[in-house]
Amino acid sequence: MKKQIIRYVKHILGTLLVLLLIGIVTLISLNGSFEYGNNPLAVNLDKEGPYVFYETDSTFSVNYIRGNKTEGFYLDQEAYSTKEAIAASCFFPLDATTFNFTLKSGFKVPKSVYKDNEPIFAISDIESGYKTFRDFLIQNKVINRQLDWTFDKGHLVLVGDFVDRGFSTTQVLWFIYKLEQEAQKQGGQVHFIIGNHELYNMQGKYQSASYKYYGVASILGKQHHDLYDQNSFIGRWMASKNTLELINGNLFAHGGIHPDIANHDITIDQVNQINRDNYHHSYFPKPKATAAQLILSNKKGICWYRGYFNDDISQEEVEKGIHKFNADAIVVGHTLQRKVKKLYDGKVFAIDVKHPKDYNSNWPTKKSEGLLIKEKKYFRIKANGEKTAL
Repeated sequence: MKKQIIRYVKHILGTLLVLLLIGIVTLISLNGSFEYGNNPLAVNLDKEGPYVFYETDSTFSVNYIRGNKTEGFYLDQEAYSTKEAIAASCFFPLDATTFNFTLKSGFKVPKSVYKDNEPIFAISDIESGYKTFRDFLIQNKVINRQLDWTFDKGHLVLVGDFVDRGFSTTQVLWFIYKLEQEAQKQGGQVHFIIGNHELYNMQGKYQSASYKYYGVASILGKQHHDLYDQNSFIGRWMASKNTLELINGNLFAHGGIHPDIANHDITIDQVNQINRDNYHHSYFPKPKATAAQLILSNKKGICWYRGYFNDDISQEEVEKGIHKFNADAIVVGHTLQRKVKKLYDGKVFAIDVKHPKDYNSNWPTKKSEGLLIKEKKYFRIKANGEKTAL
């Protein structure tokens, strides 16, 4: 009997081991990972902010959360004229650091086309990872450790989905806002390309947001969808951004360009304006097929298209969409890759990789990557600053 029990236990353990190995192989083959070790600082709300809301067309309030769940929370709130330049700061609990910037109301719509032959540094899908984002830029000398811009007149292109799925959305967005100011002082440019998760937040769809922000909204006396609506300072700022830009011959879009767009008489400026007009409106398909319907589509649209990876699409069809806007290539995020890579004979560069999270760990360990375009050459950039020609 004893031998039978031992043999039975061995069979059970052997089966479990086989299943575990199959699970690990499947996880790695799908480029997935386990998250573990959540840091309680992820939901620290003391000094969280600022959260800025327009009270009237001429005034806004700047709100910082103070306190803790044991002793209670309260708001440090001040009202200002929209004509003022307001000194602001953003606290990051994980390493107790703060960065400073200036709030300036009134947002200028960026250009859609740039041509200056300056280098381009692109990264996408940070998904609320402030530390990952900050440290990656430091290691690759886009900024220094004091968070000053060191990329001269270069272009930093952020190819969408910098929000959701993490606990540092507020820090990431204000950091981008700060980077814009720092870059302009040196003649550089920060391009914040809107992705589908930025759309989610502007449209009040917060199913992918961290539960932390339910608490934030409650303390502010608001609903989650109010955080990025048309009365929100940072919501209005995001709504001024583009979904498609052409920089030194390269298109940048979170999703991509469906080849059918080439069948319409439309410019990049018009593409961006159609999207901007609908940033705060949910997409619902209509029977009549129009250019606007195609651009806004949550299947084929600029912020959503995955055809380069999921469809049986030809080289000719890929180039049809790219050449529509007089581009040499397109850089996209949205669809997860093992590493930054070029596809379709160098016409498509896919840069969405699994980045590390701020407040937990992953197994297998993930490392950030980005893309550098310099003198018409393309380089895969790693988290330690190494670069490899593509």
